[in-house]
Formats: sequence, C-alpha cells, structure tokens
Amino acid sequence: MGSAFGDTFTLTLLTDDPLLAGEADRAGVQRIGVDLETLGKAARQRGHDTRISSHGWDDLGVIAGAIRRASLFVRLNPIHQATELEVELALGLRAAVLMLPSFSEASDVARFVAAVRGRALVVILVEQAAAVARIRNILAVPGVDEVMLGLNDLRLQFAVANHFEMLASPVVDMLAVEVRARGLPLSIGGVGRVGDESLPISPDLVMAQYPRLGATGAWLSRSFCSAVSNGEFSASVRQLRDRLTEWSHVSPQALGRARTELAHAAAEWRPMVTIMPLTNDRPSLDSAV
Repeated sequence: MGSAFGDTFTLTLLTDDPLLAGEADRAGVQRIGVDLETLGKAARQRGHDTRISSHGWDDLGVIAGAIRRASLFVRLNPIHQATELEVELALGLRAAVLMLPSFSEASDVARFVAAVRGRALVVILVEQAAAVARIRNILAVPGVDEVMLGLNDLRLQFAVANHFEMLASPVVDMLAVEVRARGLPLSIGGVGRVGDESLPISPDLVMAQYPRLGATGAWLSRSFCSAVSNGEFSASVRQLRDRLTEWSHVSPQALGRARTELAHAAAEWRPMVTIMPLTNDRPSLDSAV
C-alpha cells in the first residue's frame, strides 16, 4: 500500500444537516449526500439497530447548496417502476454519485446503469445473499463504477450475530477478491472515530480490515458524527486518514491478527435490537455500517 492510502480513502457522509455537510466538505470528505431508500427497508431490517433515513428530495437540494468540493451523493430506492424517474430527479439536482441498493440480479444493475447513461458514477450496494451468489455476473455488467458491501443487510441475510462478524467472514473476503479482479473500487461498511472507546468493538480493528481487503472507501458512521464536537470534525477526519495509512504499512501477518481479534470480539457482542428512525444525523447510536 502507498503512503497516501488514508489520504485517498473515499469517505461518504449521509446527512440532511447542511451545517454538518459544510463541515464535512471543509474536512475533505469526498462524497456527501442523502439516503432516499425507503422501499422495503423497514420490513427488511425490522427489529435491528440500523439506519432508517427520513431524508427527502428537498434535502438533496439543501445539501447540494452546502458543499463546494465534495461530490453530491444519493442512495436511491431498489429497482421499481419509478427508478428512471428517480434517476432523472437526482441528476436534475446535480447528484454526481448514484447508489443502487438491495438488488438480486444482474438485470437490476443493468437497468440502473441504462437509466444513468454515464451521467453520474454508479455505485452498487451488495447486500442480498442472491447478489453474493451471482456476484460474477453482476460485476460483469458494463457501466458499474464502484461496489460497496452493505454489512447490515448481509449479516441479516446470512443470519450472523452482527456486522462485525460479517466483516471478518470469508464471505467478505471472497467478495473483495471478486471486485478487485474486475478492477473496481471497493467500499465496505462504515468507520468510526479513532480512539472512540464508547463503541462495543474497537474501531481500530475495523480500520485494519480496509488494507487487508484492498478496500478504499467507507461510510462515515453515525457514531463518528455524533462523537465529534464542533471544531473537531476536520481533526478527527485527519486522524482517521492517518490511522488508515498506518495500517496499510503493517505486515500481512499483523493484518491477519487484527482480523482474528475482530472475529473473536464480534463473537462476544450482541447488538441492540431496536430501529430508531433518523430525524437528524447526530443520534447516540453505536455504529452504522
């Protein structure tokens, strides 16, 4: 890994708060935007502490006006009858990165790519077991620019205890190999703040997994934003990037030990089982992946 691993690591922030968006933009967060996915999500994640967004189309325009350097990001709904309309609305509001969540087949991805027609970056969020099984066909669809692994839904699909167990699993290893073989950038889950001792599992163990897996992007977790007070956001982003770079320089054996430690910690932790809809982006929840 190069010395700039952390500097080039792509951070994505979901928020409807223009002040937070502006702060993140100044801190060098590369993608900032909103989460408009609602179709089927509450039923899919019922009973689990996961991100259920209350963002709306108006929020996308607000965030667009709050950022200067970052790319405007939006997670749209899964494929449905109004997919093409949603894509056009997002592009009309100057979105530069569009994410397709919760797909199962290559044909879903092909339809999304056809709707975008090269006018924005296409990121596909792999989070269904069927998509995992069909990953080679899905990655062969022309026009996919990046792949992200959605650990919350994947851990529900595979019925494991938590997203940390999923991150340390051979399933994620396999997906990372397949994505890298296609030469596509890979993002995985979310990262917390360096040294945040309030989290159930050390964020440092999570950070070690990115160079191990060859991943170069992640969400900024809810815990990251809620734990950073005014005036400290930029410094916290800098610390995160520096720590990622440090992990990129350690030996494969050390990265393997971090993976084993993460797996052991994940086996001993059980997450909360309550969904709390987001009405803002500074909730006191433990993580978002």
